[in-house]
Amino acid sequence: MGRILAVDYGKKRTGIAVTDALRIIATPLDTVDSKDLIDFLKKYTTQETVDEFVVGMPKTLLNEDSEIAPLVRRFVEELKKTFPTKLVHLADERFTSRIAQQAMITGGMKKKDRQVKGNVDKISATIILQDFMKSLG
Repeated sequence: MGRILAVDYGKKRTGIAVTDALRIIATPLDTVDSKDLIDFLKKYTTQETVDEFVVGMPKTLLNEDSEIAPLVRRFVEELKKTFPTKLVHLADERFTSRIAQQAMITGGMKKKDRQVKGNVDKISATIILQDFMKSLG
């Protein structure tokens, strides 16, 4: 069984999280420049077996696409073309950044580390992945 990899796509940076090989635990993996994301994923998937991707889809409180949603949809299409044999799931990512900020505070992360935007992105991707894993039952 391969890993599940989650993506919290952003205009500049993208947070990435991944499960362990048994799909029990979701952990933050990295933050990469969004322009380098496909190359990063190609390299990572040559080193680790990834069966599925979960991409956070940004929605508004009214359940409509947010302003970045078209960029995310374009990325999803590129992801599907690059990895045609892998499943790609979309997941609601509303509130993940706020939840990530709260998790960092609760976990005792120092203020200067919480202000590093890449940390929020990685933890947001982890929350997206955890929620997806819960939905699988």
